[in-house]
Formats: sequence, structure tokens, C-alpha cells
Amino acid sequence: MTRQRRAVVIGSLGYSLVNFRLDLMRRLQANGYAVLALAAQIDAATAAVLEAEGIAWQEIPLERTGTSPLRDLACLRAVWAVLRQQRPELVLAYTMKPILYGCLAAQLAGVPRRYALFTGLGYGFMEARPHGRRRRVRAVAVLLHRLALRRLTAAFCYNSADRADIRRFRLIPPQVPLHDVPGSGVDTARFAPAPLPAGPQQFLFAGRLLRSKGLEVLAAAARILRQKQLSFRLQVLGGADSNPDAIDPQQLARWQAEGLMEQAGFTRDVRPWLQGCSVFVLPTRLREGIPRSILEAMASGRAVITTDAPGCGETLGGAAGLTVPQNDPEALAAAMEAFIRTPALARRMGAAARDRACRVYDVHRVNHLLMQHMGIEPAAAPGAPAAVLHPPGLAAL
Repeated sequence: MTRQRRAVVIGSLGYSLVNFRLDLMRRLQANGYAVLALAAQIDAATAAVLEAEGIAWQEIPLERTGTSPLRDLACLRAVWAVLRQQRPELVLAYTMKPILYGCLAAQLAGVPRRYALFTGLGYGFMEARPHGRRRRVRAVAVLLHRLALRRLTAAFCYNSADRADIRRFRLIPPQVPLHDVPGSGVDTARFAPAPLPAGPQQFLFAGRLLRSKGLEVLAAAARILRQKQLSFRLQVLGGADSNPDAIDPQQLARWQAEGLMEQAGFTRDVRPWLQGCSVFVLPTRLREGIPRSILEAMASGRAVITTDAPGCGETLGGAAGLTVPQNDPEALAAAMEAFIRTPALARRMGAAARDRACRVYDVHRVNHLLMQHMGIEPAAAPGAPAAVLHPPGLAAL
């Protein structure tokens, strides 16, 4: 990296740099920054994309779900060493551990501007009054945030529930600005609408195969619909997961053998699957921030069924799909049945979803908000679309 203004973006896993932050890093480049991306497990495909975009990258020894203090200290030291050597003007960290160790390392390394992007508060904040391990996890998380983010420049959050808890638990100092942004955004040109498939309603789940994503509830809802002898197809898209909350592969196989769902495996490109479905389903009970999967489905012109978990149902704006209570297979089955019995509902809500994705969640609008709040770009005139910037030598995004 040549000596120019430098920005460091820190994430938890390598693939998320490309899947969620590539347009953001391009926009930093377009504003004159050399960009360095830090994350754990940067695979060859991710590295190739970053290098093609002129984005420097480096792996860090971060364990996303680990609890070893020694390994976390090793991560903190590694990030600090990189920042001391690179001397960036700003650091933007997203998800919990990169926020904690990235922002603390940036403070220790003397980085002038430090930003935390809260994409969801996660496990320790799922319940208002947690008990046992979840209560201990939350207590530790609160303490670590207060220590690591004492001198934060600004923070960003995705939904009202996260905003309330960030302030309630004083995860950042009260004087630090906390800006609302509508998720990570979605490329509404790349995720373009396509005609709905003919025949029976086709439902799609795409995400990590976790209990907390509502897969057990989805299987129970599908069983209710099969018992009513309703015709539909349910595809589940996602790969094996090492998380302790992961669904056992044998359980997935039993559900498939029962005829409840079809397991489609893992893909890096969900677009053909979204084009092949009628309705996207995410029955999560997680604090999702704003799920990128919902935004991609909406941009693709697909109606959505999701839950009232923070950041989920509110994303639909009332017209882009149906919201059901968490952990309620009967309510989920009723929502799916509404689409099965009234196929026009998928077309009407899918059109509303596409419109809302373009107006509210387009990635260029979202990234312009981030740039504006970080003082990199001026505010757009009221009602004006956010500018689409392209780094020198890059094709249009």
C-alpha cells in the first residue's frame, strides 16, 4: 500500500468481506483511500476478489465463537501490530469480536478515527432477562464493550432494539454518536427481479443451518401443511456449520426423507435460487440486525415470511411480506398457507418488496450514509439519489 490516506476494514470471516463489504470498500477507494481488509479465514476465492479490486488483505487469528482469553489477546496484539505498521486514518470494524479487538487495537495504535458497525447484538442479548450461561455472556460482553469503546469516534446500528440496548447497557459512551443505517444494503442491480416460477408455490430458506434460525419451526410448519395435503415445495439452502447451535445433518436427512423439505447444499451465489422461488422464508429468533438474506430476496422481487425478531419483520415495511411470532409453527404454517391458497399474494408482495429494496436498502444509499456520517462525503440534497462512485479503472458497479 502506497502512502496515501488509508482505511482498514475489520470483519470476522474472510467471505463476509466480499459478501457484505465489497461495495463499501470500493466506495472508500473512490474517495481516495487505500483499503486494507482484515479477517480470519480468508480463502483463495476471497483473496482473488480482493486482489482484483486492488484491496490489500491480511488474515488475523480471530476465533469468532471461541472463548479463550489467550487467543483473544493474540488477536488483539496481531491487529495492533498491523495498525501500528500501516498507520491508517480510520478503522471500521463490524460484528462483535472485530469491534471489541479492532477498535481497542486502533485506540492503542493511535488511529485517529475509530468506528463500530453493530450488525446485531447476538446471543447474549436475545432475551430481556437471560439466565445461566447467556446471562454470563451478556455481562462479559457489556464489560468488554465498555472497556474497548471508551474513545470511539462514532457507531452505527441497524434497528431500534439494538439502538435501545446499546444505550441501555452503555456499550458506547453516552457522548459518542450512534447513527442508524438500513443494514448492509443490497445491490439492486445485481439482485434483479425475475418472473415467478409456474406451478405450486416454492418456498426458499437460505442461511446458516441453525436452530436459532428457526429450522425446527420451519420443519414443523411444513409438516402441518403436508398433513393438510397442500401442494408446495420447500428448499433449504445452506452448508454444514460448526456452531454448537447447528442442526444435526442426520436430522436434516430425516426431514428430507419425510418429504418436508429439500436440502440444496451451500452456494456462493444465491441469485438463481431466489429467482427459482416464489416466497423467501426466514423464521429466525436471532437478533439479526437487518438480515442480508431478506434484503436480497426483496431486491429480487420476492415476498418474505419472517418473524418479529428485532430487525426482521420491521424490514418489510408492512407490504413486502408477512411477519409471524417467533417459535410458532402454527403461525408460520398459516402464513405459508396464505401464499399457497392465494398465488397472487406472492406477486403483489414481491412487487412491493422490490420497490422498498430500491427506495430504502440500495447499497449505494446505505454506503453514502456511512460515508456521510464518517465525514468522507457531503450530505445529499433532500430527495436526491445517492451518488454511485467508481474507483479509477473499475467498471460500473
